[in-house]
Amino acid sequence: MAEKKEQKNKEVKAPKVKTEKTKVKEKVAEIKIPVRLENIYKKEIVPALMKKFNYKSIMQVPKLSKIVINMGVGSAASDSKVLEEAIKNLETISGQKSSVRIAKKAISNFKLREGMKIGTMVTLRRDKMFEFLDRLINVALPRVRDFRGLSDKSFDGRGNYTIGIKEQIIFPEIDIDKVNKVLGMDITFVTTAKTDSESFELLMAFGVPFVKKEVKSA
Repeated sequence: MAEKKEQKNKEVKAPKVKTEKTKVKEKVAEIKIPVRLENIYKKEIVPALMKKFNYKSIMQVPKLSKIVINMGVGSAASDSKVLEEAIKNLETISGQKSSVRIAKKAISNFKLREGMKIGTMVTLRRDKMFEFLDRLINVALPRVRDFRGLSDKSFDGRGNYTIGIKEQIIFPEIDIDKVNKVLGMDITFVTTAKTDSESFELLMAFGVPFVKKEVKSA
């Protein structure tokens, strides 16, 4: 009996043999390519905002917590293919699987029934969030026709900012030849800033091209 117990203990304590696939996954997890805007935030934006607003702690410095992209498709009520194209385009732009949004109320004037699929959205965080912001500022927005900057009147009073994009084709990931319908989207920047003024300075430091400052400090 004693010999059997010793054999069981040896079997339990025996180390697991790692496969080559597991080793590769662990190495990939260890190697993290730094995102450009994330580095800029840590090295340049944080010190600049601490000096401007006289923060006593680094934890007071506002940060970008997530970016929400919402693509509403009203015509999806009569044509399901439009919604399918919207989902495909949004996933191509964001590099992340999107979720379908449904109507919460029935509106007879718009031929809308409760539970009907009417749009799609995606929430980006961490690396994907910074990568998308970088592409939006430096690649997509300059492709907007007659672009003169973003309005600074779209803050919600709690440090969040929303912009409207009329055409998804401003993103180079979208193949114009394969687009059947031009679709717009709303992009919301959710920050930890307590005021619109702090949020404005944060986004401007990232390089968001505002027209001019009209946000009143709280």
